[in-house]
Parts: sequence; C-alpha cells; structure tokens
Amino acid sequence: MAVHSFHIHQVKAKTAHIPNPLATFLLLNPQNFNYERPHIGQHFRDGYLHKNEFKIVYVAPMKALAAEVTSTFSNRLSPLNVTVRELTGDMQLSKNELEETQMIVTTPEKWDVITRKSSDMSLSMLVKLLIIDEVHLLNDDRGSVIEALVARTLRQVESTQSMIRIVGLSATLPNYVEVAQFLRVNPEAGLFFFDSSYRPVPLEQKYIGVSEQNFSARNELLHEICYNKIVDSLKRGHQVMVFVHSRKDTVKTAEKLVEISRKNEDFDLFTNESHPQHGLVKKEVMKSRNKNLVQLFEYGVGIHHAGMLRADRGLTERLFSQGLLRVLVCTATLAWGVNLPAHTVVIKGTQIYDAKAGGWRDLGMLDVMQIFGRAGRPQFDKSGEGIIITSHNKLAYYLRLLTSQLPIESQFINSLKDNLNAEVALGTVTNVKEACAWLGYTYLFIRMKMNPLAYGIGWDEVIADPSLSLKQRALVSDAARALDKAKMMRFDEKSGNFYCTELGRIASHFYIQYSSVETYNEMLRRHMNDSEVIDMVAHSSEFENIVVREEEQNELEMLARTCPLEIKGGPSNKHGKVSILIQMYISRGSIDSFSLVSDAAYVSASLARIMRALFEICLRRGWSEMSSFMLEYCKAVDRQIWPHQHPLRQFDKDISADILRKLEERRVDLDHLYEMQEKDIGALIRYTPAGRLVKQYLGYFPMLHLFATVSPITRTVLKIDLIITPDFSWKDRFHGTAQRWWILVEDSENDHIYHSELFTLTKRMTNGEPQKLSFTVPIFEPHPPQYIIRAISDSWMHAEAFYTISFQNLALPEAHTTHTELLDLKPLPVTALGNGTYEALYTFSHFNPIQTQAFHVLYHTDQNVLLGAPTGSGKTISAELAMLHLFNTQPDMKVIYIAPLKAIVRERMNDWKKHLVSKLGKRMVEMTGDYTPDMTALLSADIIIATPEKWDGISRNWHSRSYVKKVGLMILDEIHLLGADRGPILEVIVSRMRYISSQTERSIRFVGLSTALANAHDLADWLGVEENGLFNFKPSVRPVPLEVHIQGYPGKFYCPRMNSMNKPTYAAISTHSPTKPVLIFVSSRRQTRLTALDLIQFAASDECPRHFLGMPEEALQMILSQVTDQNLRHTLQFGIGLHHAGLNDKDRSLVEELFANNKIQVLVCTSTLAWGVNLPAHLVIIKGTEYYDGKAKRYVDFPITDILQMMGRAGRPQYDQHGKAVILVHEPKKSFYKKFLYEPFPVESSLREQLNDHINAEIVSGTICHKEDAIYYLTWTYLFRRLMVNPSYYGLEDKDPGTLSSYLSSLVLSTFEDLEDSGCIKITEDRVEPMMLGSIAAQYYLKYTTVSMFGSNIGADTSLEVFLHILSGASEYDELPVRHNEENYNADLSNKVPLLVDKNLLDDPHVKANLLFQAHFSQIELPITDYVTDLKSVLDQSIRIIQAMIDVCANSGWLSSSITCMRLLQMVMQGLWYDRDSPLRMLPCMTDDLINLLNQKGISNVLQLLDLPLTSLQDITRSSVSSRLYEDLQHFPRIQAWLKLQRRNAGDERRMSLNIRLEKKNGSRRTLRAFVPRFPKVKDEAWWLILGNTSTAELYALKRVSFPDILQMHMDIPSTVNNFQGMKLILVSDCYLGFEREYPIEELAKSRR
Repeated sequence: MAVHSFHIHQVKAKTAHIPNPLATFLLLNPQNFNYERPHIGQHFRDGYLHKNEFKIVYVAPMKALAAEVTSTFSNRLSPLNVTVRELTGDMQLSKNELEETQMIVTTPEKWDVITRKSSDMSLSMLVKLLIIDEVHLLNDDRGSVIEALVARTLRQVESTQSMIRIVGLSATLPNYVEVAQFLRVNPEAGLFFFDSSYRPVPLEQKYIGVSEQNFSARNELLHEICYNKIVDSLKRGHQVMVFVHSRKDTVKTAEKLVEISRKNEDFDLFTNESHPQHGLVKKEVMKSRNKNLVQLFEYGVGIHHAGMLRADRGLTERLFSQGLLRVLVCTATLAWGVNLPAHTVVIKGTQIYDAKAGGWRDLGMLDVMQIFGRAGRPQFDKSGEGIIITSHNKLAYYLRLLTSQLPIESQFINSLKDNLNAEVALGTVTNVKEACAWLGYTYLFIRMKMNPLAYGIGWDEVIADPSLSLKQRALVSDAARALDKAKMMRFDEKSGNFYCTELGRIASHFYIQYSSVETYNEMLRRHMNDSEVIDMVAHSSEFENIVVREEEQNELEMLARTCPLEIKGGPSNKHGKVSILIQMYISRGSIDSFSLVSDAAYVSASLARIMRALFEICLRRGWSEMSSFMLEYCKAVDRQIWPHQHPLRQFDKDISADILRKLEERRVDLDHLYEMQEKDIGALIRYTPAGRLVKQYLGYFPMLHLFATVSPITRTVLKIDLIITPDFSWKDRFHGTAQRWWILVEDSENDHIYHSELFTLTKRMTNGEPQKLSFTVPIFEPHPPQYIIRAISDSWMHAEAFYTISFQNLALPEAHTTHTELLDLKPLPVTALGNGTYEALYTFSHFNPIQTQAFHVLYHTDQNVLLGAPTGSGKTISAELAMLHLFNTQPDMKVIYIAPLKAIVRERMNDWKKHLVSKLGKRMVEMTGDYTPDMTALLSADIIIATPEKWDGISRNWHSRSYVKKVGLMILDEIHLLGADRGPILEVIVSRMRYISSQTERSIRFVGLSTALANAHDLADWLGVEENGLFNFKPSVRPVPLEVHIQGYPGKFYCPRMNSMNKPTYAAISTHSPTKPVLIFVSSRRQTRLTALDLIQFAASDECPRHFLGMPEEALQMILSQVTDQNLRHTLQFGIGLHHAGLNDKDRSLVEELFANNKIQVLVCTSTLAWGVNLPAHLVIIKGTEYYDGKAKRYVDFPITDILQMMGRAGRPQYDQHGKAVILVHEPKKSFYKKFLYEPFPVESSLREQLNDHINAEIVSGTICHKEDAIYYLTWTYLFRRLMVNPSYYGLEDKDPGTLSSYLSSLVLSTFEDLEDSGCIKITEDRVEPMMLGSIAAQYYLKYTTVSMFGSNIGADTSLEVFLHILSGASEYDELPVRHNEENYNADLSNKVPLLVDKNLLDDPHVKANLLFQAHFSQIELPITDYVTDLKSVLDQSIRIIQAMIDVCANSGWLSSSITCMRLLQMVMQGLWYDRDSPLRMLPCMTDDLINLLNQKGISNVLQLLDLPLTSLQDITRSSVSSRLYEDLQHFPRIQAWLKLQRRNAGDERRMSLNIRLEKKNGSRRTLRAFVPRFPKVKDEAWWLILGNTSTAELYALKRVSFPDILQMHMDIPSTVNNFQGMKLILVSDCYLGFEREYPIEELAKSRR
C-alpha cells in the first residue's frame, strides 16, 4: 500500500508551548526534516501558491484552544495569504467560506460530523494534512472520536490512494510507541519523544494535601494556603495565576484574596499604581460593563472565565501580560485557550463539576498537565513553579499521575455501535469483513493485543486466537445485531452484508446515540402533544447522566411554575428536570444556581440536533401531522420562541417587547394584520406609531403563494406542477443568502405525506419569475376528498402557505391497458420470405416469437402497423419486413425512416449500409443537422433516413416537392417519444403525412415502433391502424428476461449523492457481473470521468486494478497511442471506457469497438448512448435518474422512456440467459420507479406548447387559410385523440363535445393572436395571411418568437455589436445548457472578451451564447471540453438564424444592415473579428510580423495577395514563407465579373436588366468546399449579389448564388429607379472576410449611352 511510504509524524513533549510553533513548521516545511512531502511548500509552483488544491485540518480538543490556534496561525500564515478559519460549535462556516479556507481548525466532534456525511466528501478529499493536537485525549471519554477520525482517514488514504499526512501532538506518554503505531508512524523517521528534561523552563512542583473534613473550615484553609503561596511569589516579584473550577468561584476567590490581604495589610504587594501606564489603562477599564472586573482592578487582581464578554476577556489577558495585574484568578479554559504564561501557577482544589457525568469528578491528568504547562515564561524566567492544593486522600493519585504515568487505554468499545453505524451510513463499511478491517485501524485493536484483560478477553482466548480476529468479528457482529434490532441498519447474517436504513442515516448525521434511537423507537408515536414530545426528548441518552440534587429542588420547583407545559414526573425526577431546562431554554428564562446553569448549557447544546433528527424521522415515516409539529419545535428551539407566541417575535431585536405583548394579548394573527391598515394596527395596540413599524416588518416576514395544476397520468398517478410566488421584501439581515422551504403533499384524512422535498429560494428568485416545481404523487381508490400541498419555512415559525387539491371534479383517464398475448407459435424460418436475395440478408435461421407473430401483417399486407415491444426484441427487423414488402409491390415508391435522435439515424445508416442497401442495390440518404443531401440525391433515393426536424422543414412545402408525394412507407421509430421534448414535431409530421395521404390518391403506409404502451389504442387510432395491425406486448416478453434491482440513496445534494453511489456501483459489478460486460449510465460528462476514476480506486483497493481489462499489454499500448482524449486514455488502461458527446468520432468508435469485442469490461456513458448505439451488456447500472437542466437551473428527472431504454440495453440475446439492471435512485423517488418500470407509461401530447410555430408553418404553406382550416388541422393530431380520453391532463373539465369544440376554438384564436402580435401573420375578417416575418420563420425553421424579436430590434443601420446581441438572444438558444457552477467560467470569459455582457445574468443561456461567439472570434481557449461541444452547437444553429436576419434586412431594403449581418456570418465561419482582426489571419501561416510587413507594402486583405504572382510574393516576403503562403492562397477562389446593362421586355413594359457573368479564375481549384478551418462543419462557398445604392443606403435586390466555375444570370433593376447615381452591384462572400467587390452601375450606364 502506498500509505506506508509516507511519514506520519507524532511528536510528544511536556506541555510548554512546543506543539504550536512545531505545527507551523510542519505546514511551511522548509526542508530541515527529511520529509517526502512538504505541505504548503509542495503547492508552490511557478512562484504561485495553488490554494484550491489543498486543505489542512487542525483538530484541537477544546473550543477555546481552537480559537487560540486559529489566531496564531492566521498571523503566522498571513504572509502566504493562506486563510485560517475556526469551525466549532460557536463558529459555523458557510459552504463558500469552507471552499475559500485553506486551513480549518476544528474540534474532534465537529470534524467527525463533517466527515460522516457523504455530502461533504469533496471537502475531506482535499485534505492533505491532518494535525491532531493533544492525542493523549484517547484516554478520555472523547478519545473514541479521535480513533474514529484516524481510522476513517487511514481508510480513505487506502481506498483513494491519495496522500493524507497525519501529525499527532501530545503530552509525554508512557506507551507512546503504541499510539505511534495507531497513527501509522514510521518509528525511525517520524517519532519524536521528549521527556520532562526537555522542558524549556524547569518546573518545580509542590503538592499540598488538606485533611480537614468540615466543608466551611476546609474552604477557609484552602483560601489561606492559596493566599500564602501567592504572597511568597509576589514578594519575589513574580506574577501568579490561580486556577479554580467554576465561573462563580473566580469572583469569590478573588474577593477572598483581597479581603485577606486587607486583613494582613499586604495590600501594597498587589497594587499596580506604580506602573507607568496605570492612568491610561484605568480609563479603559472603567468603560467595561463588568462590575467585578472594574472593582478588582483597583486591587491589582483580575478574573477570567468563558462566561465573560470576549472584549472583557481580551482586556484581562492584555493587562496580565503587560504586568498591570499581579494575580489572575481563572478557570481551566484559560490554560487551553489562551497562551498566557506566569511564573507561579496555583491549582486551588481539584473537584470539578461535570454536567455530562451529572456530578463532581476529579480534575483529569490532562488538565493538570496543561495548567502546569503555563508555569514559567520561556522568555523571562529561569524556572517555573506549579502548586496543586487538593484533599489529602487525592494526593497520592496526583503524584502517581504526574510522575509514573499510567498507560492510556482506548475508550472505543463504549461507542462502537455509534461509530459502526456512522461508517455504514457513510458507505465505507458494507459488510462484516470490511468492518473488521476498519476495526483493525483503531487504537482499541492495538491495546486489545497488548492488554487483553482490560478489554474482557481472557488469556485462553488470546492463546486460541492470537490475532484476535474472532474477537474482532464478535465485537462487530454484536454491534451490528444491536443496530439491526434498533432498525438503524439491516444486518444479513447469512451473507454478512450491512444495509443502511433511513433511521441509521439520520442518527449518524445528527450525531444521535444508539440508545437514544432505541428510546425514540419506543416513545415516538403518530400523535403526541407538546409535553409528551418534550418528555421524550428529555429521555434521550444524551441527558442520562444529569442528576437531581437536593440543593436544586427549591429553584426547580419555582421554575416549574413558570413553564408553559406540564412536566411529566415533576421536578424531583431527572427527566422532569431536563424537561424544565428545555422549557426554560425556549422561554429564555434565567437560572441562578451554578450547577443548574451548567446543566442547562449542556442540555441546550444538544437540543437543536435532537429536534431536527426527530423531525427527519417523522418525515421519513410519512406522518404529516407529527412532521409539521416537530418542524415547529425545531424552529422554536432555534429561535427560542414558543409556537404559541406571536410570529413577529422573530423580529424581537427590532420590535419592542411591549408591542409584541399587546399583539399577543389582542390575539391578532398574521392574516388579520395583513388585511389591516397601519392606523388600525396602531389603534389596536393603543400606540399609533407602532402601526407603521408592524406593517414594515410584516413586509419582511417570508410569505409564499402557491398555485398548482394537476394532470392525471394514469388512474393512480398524478403529475403536479406547483408554481411558487414569493411575496415579501428580501433583506439580507433577516433572510441571509437563501431561504429553505419544505414542500409537502399530504393527505390529511389518512395523515400521510406522499411527497416531500426541500426547495431553496434565493434572493434573485424573489425578484424574478415565479418558480415552478414538478413532481408526481400516487392516488388511491377510494379517493380522499383532497390533498393539501404545504410550503413550510425551514427557519421561520408560522411561515407557511398551502394549496388544496380537490378530487371532486377530477376526471381520471380510463383504466384500460390491453396487451397483445404472445402466442405460442412455432418460430418462422427465414425461408418464409420466399426470395433468395432477401433470405441472404439475415444471419439467423428463424425469426423470434414477436417477429413471427407480426410477420403476416407486415410482409403480406399494406395495413398500417403499430408494434409496441420492449427494447431489444428485434423491432428493427420487423420494420425491414415492411420495407421488403414495399420493394416487392411498389419499387418506385420511397421509404422514409424517422428517428427522433441523430444517434439513432447514424446507427441505422451504418447498419443498413453494411447489411441491406448494398445487397439489394438500393440508394439511401441521410438527412440530419449534419447532412443535407441535394435535390438529385433525394429524388433518386429509395430510402430516406431523417430526424423529425429535417423532415418537417422539407415536407412543409409538400405541394412543390414531388419526392414528398412519392413516399410509400413511413417508419416511425421510438414513437413513444411523442411525449418528450421533440414530440410535437413528430406529431406534426405524422399528422401532415396522413393529411397528404388523404389529399393525394396514393396511400402512405405507416409503421410505428415503440416500447410497450399504456394507451396503444389512441396511438393506433391516430396512425390509422386497424385492430389486426396493433401489436402491444407486455414489458415482460423480452427475448432475454430482465431482473431489476432498485436501490434508494438519500442526500439532498446531487454531486455528493452521486459520489455515495460509486461504491454500490462497484459492489453491483462484483455481485451481478464480475466478468461479463457492464454498461453504466450517468447524467453528465463530468460524472463519466468521476465514476470511472472511483471504480479504478475500488478495484485497486481490492488488489486487482486491471481486473476489467481483457487484452495484453502490447495491444493496449497500441490502442492508447491512437486515443486523443486524456481521461479516456487513463481509464482504458484499467479496462474502463468512457462514452459521451464530448469525445471525437474516432475515440468514440474505438471505445465502442473495444467494448463490443470484450476488450474492456466496463463502459461508463451518458444517457444518449442508450438510444444511439446498439451495445448491449449483461448488466446495466443506471447511476442516478436526474440530470442538470440548465434552463430550470436545477436537477430534473430523466423521462421514464429514457430509463426504460437504458434498461433495455441489459441482456445480450446471443449470450445471456437473462439480463440484469441495477437502478440507483434518490430515496424519495424509489416507489415511483418501482411502479412505472413494471407497468407501461401512457404517452401524452405536448403539441400545445409549440403549436404557434407549427400553425405558422401551415399558414405559410397555404394549408390553413381560415380558422376552420386550423380546427380541421388539429383534428388530425394526436392531441385531439388524447383530449377526448384524458381531458383533465389538458385542463378540460369533461369530455362533452361542446366543451371540446370551444376548447379547440379558443386554442386556435389565442394562437392566431400570438402570431399576429409578433408580426408573423395578418388576420382580415375571416382569413389569415402570412407576413414576411412568418414566412422567414417557416423557411429557416425558426421559432416565431425569434423572428418577432428581429422585427423589433433590427433597424436600417444596426451595428455589429447589436447584431451579435440579437443573434445570442434567439429563442433557439433557450435550451443551451448552463451547467452547475458554469457562471464562474462565464465570469472569467466575460473579462477576456472585448464586448460587454450583463454581469447579473451569467447563468443565462443567451449570455453564455454571446460569450461563446466572442471567444470563437477572439480565439480564446475555452475553459472545459463541455464548452467546445456547446460552441459547436451554437455555431451550427447560428447559420440559419443569421441568414434569416439577412432576409429581414433585405426585405426591408436596408443596405448597410444587410452587409453588416453578412459580415457577422463571415466572422462565424472564420472565427475572426471583422473590425478588430486583419482578414489576412484567414491564412493558416499568417503571423503578426508578416501582417505588419504586408501592411507596409499596402496589402491588407487576401484579395490583394491573390492578384500577386508568385515572384512578387517572394520579393515581398522571405522565400521560406512565400511557398507556404502561396500554398495557403490556393484554398481561396479568385472571381472575375463581367456586367452588362440591357433592356428586357417584361410583359407590356420594357425594363432595365443587369446581365452578370461570374467566373472562378484559379483553374486548378475545382471545388465548392469553403476553406473554414475554425468552423466545425463542412461548408460550401456561396455568394451574395446585392444591387443597391451606397449613397442612399437602399437595397434593391439580393440573390444568393453558388457555382463551381462559371455562372451567368441577370438581375432586374426596379422600375422606380430613374438615375443610376450611386448604384452598385456588390459581391459578398458568405464565408471569407474582406472579399467584397463593388461594381458601379453608373459607369455602365454612361458607356451604354
């Protein structure tokens, strides 16, 4: 293992301020120790400290010490600009603060809580150095926490192979070698042991025992002895510190000392008046509000304890260190927390009160050593003096402790259950074997071997089991059984596996002890009242040591009278006492007696987390009433306000107690106050000015309004869209950066919560749009009267909103899903095709059962067919049968195959190219965004494979396109995607093709392929499928049966939740498919990388890192040399492939090939692979079912169809008897997936959302001219079918024909109005006509909102910058993903690009598009590979948008805007700025020097260079460059133009016309391909011919042409033009900068005259 090569240091020394400077020394680590890994030093590279690469954690046992360490390190490390922060119970840090901090100083418990949560894994992953101060605490109760931390850290080092160095600092220990062994220290290099002789200042120790029995006499004697020792020291001119053990005692002792000094007249020894600064300081002291401090200063005595204000404590420390105070009486915290030495230290009494133990205990050896460590000041003293005054019987104990020193033992067994549960919840321990290994890392294990008797192990056991492995196993199994009994985890004794439960997870996160969980299991019920809840909390084992004392009884009884709730068991019972203290805490009551104060502080410290844990438990159990009740109490504890008090008490710092009291007396709730006027409120509380104040703070009170729409999906599942509108003024002081709300859907009648989620409302959301959440909830028969949706604030009491969903008029869809039975037929042989050529296409001998059953209808009839069958059941071959039938019967007709994803089109092309087309002698073309075939190819093709968008764009003008009318068969693959985002387009083209089929005499046959459907009848009806053409098989009739496992994982945050799924993923591979191929689906490219890296780690910690690799080393090296992607190259070495859209085609096909041939066993891919590539595996793991939706700015669920498609990849028909799928989901969604993965999901129409664009297209094509046409058009759609079946989903009340027709009418009218408002159509009386903008939208396939924006933003002389903003603002970029945290990349980019963007909208897709364009023009390197892919899609879309903008300008006759827009297109093509870069940069060999050289010769663009002969080029430039330059120039066309004016007869009139002849002059260059190296796609050259007038900036005519060598054409000159002054023909390239040529027409006209 890598761990041992690397020193973990442990330093032991007498306490006298060694460890702290030493720790600094370790951090900065100049090379004086021979360490392998310096810490901060190793992150210095290129003279710069990379602060985001590391974290240092310093674990200090006390808060006070943590504060001291923080301030010390802050000062020491400030020159390096390293941030040091404290993270303890007092000092919380936000997520951002944690990220910005390099060194965290924390307490063991706090660090334990953080590392227990998988959500904070990212933080612990960055830790490179863990410093544990006071390691000798192992002997203390809290020692088990340190053991748990060290064991967890060491296991993290082993599993992740990342180095974390551990440094232990402690006082001198007798068994230091064992502690060193526990910390994995290398004894030769890393262990430093210094005994007492190394103390910088020798210490004289005195032990005084008092044998007096009488309490008051003993006290007097203690004071007397203490006083004498102080006076001895003062006489020698030394300062003295007196340590006492309670806050009250500091003042009492100080006053007693002053009193004795007066009596003995030694007063002048104490005073400080002779000090030069006395006068100045006295003024400062007088300002303090602490009376005791001010009085005692007069006598030169100071007091110091944790109960004082921080300012007063600081003042006292300063006065003592400056010598103004001679004597300081303080509590032990001063010894830990503040580095204040004195010559003499006196410990007065050794009895200390401990609230946790519920009584008095002896001062521990740690405290004594720490206090004695303060004796003797290294800079000033030669020696120090430590005096301990204790009772006589304790004398021997302290002597033995401080001289002989007992070995320290482990306390781990006491908290074994809790720690085991924490590891199981974290996911690091999943079975008995791992638990035993984990136990092997603890100090307990080391001590058990050394001193077995102390741990209840007899010598006979040791002899029988010398390694103690059986004992280890027994300890683990006992703990696991106990946890299983308490329902904190499931322990499967047979396999030895542990499974975490929600309860165990809650206990771990909230640090709740096992015994408390047992109590809650017993006492927590569905319905409890306030006092029962408080009583249950009082029974928590956290409080079990609190005892009831005689002397407290009176005060407790008095307090009990002021408590608002009944006290179960009364004040004399210990649970009663705790419940009084809890109530006093919430009531902010005051308590007198010292022991009660400290008990109350102890109780209040744990109260908040216990309440939160109880709330989570109720929420997980789905108890609606109890959950809201517990949440109220969580907030009551946080705010110290009772639920029955007025909500405005939460502003008690701003609103006076008097006003609040009156509001409570008048019993006015918030709703009334909202409705009242200021003056009414003032009158109500009899104080007019208060009205305004109350109203103002009402405005700050968090309020939400909820509105929900309910759509039934099936009879048992409802989809709810919840709109949340915040209605309050955000003020950072009250609301911070974000407010969290619980969204609960509950059925109050059955007291059950069906859905809960935590919604975060940020300040920005309160000003913007209302927020929308979507989720599904179940509904059961008989229907309850209503569900209630509630939003409850997580931190504000009484801040809640609700919305009621009534089920009175909810029409649910019919419950009929008819499945086709799979008949027991004999499989048909391939010879049934009756055609040798066809039979040769297939390698198998018989069709499978599904193909056999549908064979007759597909191959022997012309009937429409809908085939619903699970993924992997051979539907493609069924479609081929229908194609073969068409080739038999109508060979002149075309097949069109529509696949909703580009990836499926690609797969179909490759597959059919190999197996079908060549053998049958047919022609096939592909139509996607990447390929647009020309007219001749389309006319001659037999098979057209297209995406819905492309076919929609082409078939819109079906009247004029003959090949659209020649379609005989339309195959629609994955037709169930009708309900997905691109469904509307699919719906429109099918409706249109059916409409075309009805208008022309030739019928089109439709074959739909889909997964198993719930509502197959509606789809069949819409496709025109008859009963015998409908096949809808059950999901279970797969050729290879599938076994599915669904596992839920908690965790509110996405990334940590994904992280916690990595180990189960590895476990699933080991269990279900140790040697067969595995596909893992994740949601993003980043996740593919992270998952693969974690799998490699787990394989490495199993000692078989190359387990997944199936090829020899030489073959591997050969393959790796061809891979370009760095991450892929790394993971392939371990047999794991990555697959996502960010890889280039070569890498992608290489990975596919390796996986298909079993060269690698695991492939981690994004969800798109499920559709595109047919790569089945034995096991499919779906890791997480959400992805980040950049538009909604949050994680949303994958459509169920995607999940089914991914599952469908499990099970390989040729090899497997069955396939396996493991689905890892977010815990709350587990039941939803369980339901829908086994019963088919209904397909609904989503055409409504995109109806405007499609209606516009039909108006432009002339299909719709009236409102009636539009309604008739809608009757062809699938939407129309579903309106009649599931009306509630679309917001209809019922299925009545009248309701339906009025719904359609209003739908059409609102669509028309939207289109008219946006300038796309014109409505006259009863007709609709297309306008210019509408036609452009239909022609370029743009959204109507985009062209509408063009219409309102483009003017006659729009600048380039504005055009760029308009381009980025197109609705086509609405869906551009802005992933998690990408606004930070955008902020960096925005500082590098020349044009400004809106800095407040860095997470907006349009701003990102703008930045990507600018980065493309400025050739700035993009931050991550995702941006490269994003840029490709942005550029790809931009072409048609810019061409549409040019058309808008040209149609308006704007010359300068048209030319500017053309230049924008050239910029996109070349990746250069038109106005900032030289056009010469289009040449690859161009450099800045060369540009300067050419500019001096007057050459500024490529056209001028093209005109130069080679010899001149050589003269101008150096000969080496000239040949390269000449080569580069061959890429560009040289065009010559001849123009001639002549009159043409156009009908009756004669018009002037311009004859144009264009010719390309470079003879060798015979290509239309444009030279665009920075544009991601292949592009053909084209040219614009513009006829315009440059002096009036008018544009008369525009033509776009493309030609290989010669072009002849003419352009008519408008009859309105009388003179030719300023008229020019301008030739503009659509892809090259600076290729504009102007030809004045004026001269032609003169020469003609």
